[in-house]
Amino acid sequence: MTRDPVLPEDPRMRDYTKPHLMALLGELHRRGLPHGLLWGSASPGETTIDGRVLIDFGNAPVSTLLNLLHLLRDLDDDDEAWHR
Repeated sequence: MTRDPVLPEDPRMRDYTKPHLMALLGELHRRGLPHGLLWGSASPGETTIDGRVLIDFGNAPVSTLLNLLHLLRDLDDDDEAWHR
């Protein structure tokens, strides 16, 4: 990963709304599909911990979603660089 992981206790995690999380999950689906990563049932959960919404794929914090996206973006960037 080209950046430090996002920590679950990062105060910015409280700023994410369910519509924003749905957009991020859509990106996760799009970027993960070519790599065989499927999260068809992932959605913003009803559960919150200390004001942070959990993602409903094992009740992971939003930081897990963001870190997965960072990894997939890095992978896509590496693939593009390799094809040049």
